[in-house]
Amino acid sequence: MSARLEIEWEAERVPGAEEMLQTIADACVRAEGVDLPVYAQVRVTGNEEIREMNRTYRSTDRATDVLSFPSTNAKPNHTLGHTPQKLLRERDETGWCFLGDIIISLERAKEQADEYGHSLQRELGYLTAHALFHLMGYDHMNEQDKERMRAMEEKALNQAGIGRVTDDELIAMAKEAMEFSYSPYSHFRVGAALLAKDGRVFKGCNIENGSYGATNCAERTALFKAVSEGARQFVTIAIAAEKSMPWPCGICRQALNEFAPDLRVIVACGDEKGEAMLPELLPHGFGPKQGTLDFLAKE
Repeated sequence: MSARLEIEWEAERVPGAEEMLQTIADACVRAEGVDLPVYAQVRVTGNEEIREMNRTYRSTDRATDVLSFPSTNAKPNHTLGHTPQKLLRERDETGWCFLGDIIISLERAKEQADEYGHSLQRELGYLTAHALFHLMGYDHMNEQDKERMRAMEEKALNQAGIGRVTDDELIAMAKEAMEFSYSPYSHFRVGAALLAKDGRVFKGCNIENGSYGATNCAERTALFKAVSEGARQFVTIAIAAEKSMPWPCGICRQALNEFAPDLRVIVACGDEKGEAMLPELLPHGFGPKQGTLDFLAKE
């Protein structure tokens, strides 16, 4: 079932954020299993306004990152996915059900994005998911409820393609994969960690062969492992090596483009890091999304 966000920007508008937050809202509703069309109002503001609201409604005189004000009431200890009939009372003239209001401080979101080492969009996405699950009846007053709510947030964020795997964690996993490298000929060990849109991470290393031509790079090892496990959409790949920056070879760029033409590529060697989008590394690339396989569909 679909969800809709009505977003009002009192703070500066973040490019691309509205589309991303809408994707997250849809993922939250799917994760919860709500079977009615629902919507929420989101107000992106600053610390001053959210502090005033926090003081007025929660008797807490400080700026927080996000506030949520539910308009629906689930049964005690139940969430809206288990009591969808409650939503019927909140339907407007168009048939949509109003979940409530979400207030986000853009200033706090920026601070937390810097603190956690991820993008502002990622932080806004997490705060929106957190608030939406509050609107649907989740809470974190005790450890059990906190774990339950956290699991739902992660499920939705992974479905939306912005799971909480950080760049540093992905690089660390690539370095772990590098330890299994089979490279007796080049002595150039490489490891890769490929983040799928559903939140799974697939690791691979380079595997050399005495014929040289049968050698497989770490990127393709990770990719082929992922595809063989049912993954088809990917967000980021981290590639690590010890001797120099391991930018992917042409064959790997083409293989990755087959499934993820908008892939984010991170490379690391020691403390040095580099980043590029796959289209920068493979300009004018070709693959299914470029229509080069149309002739197969016509036969």
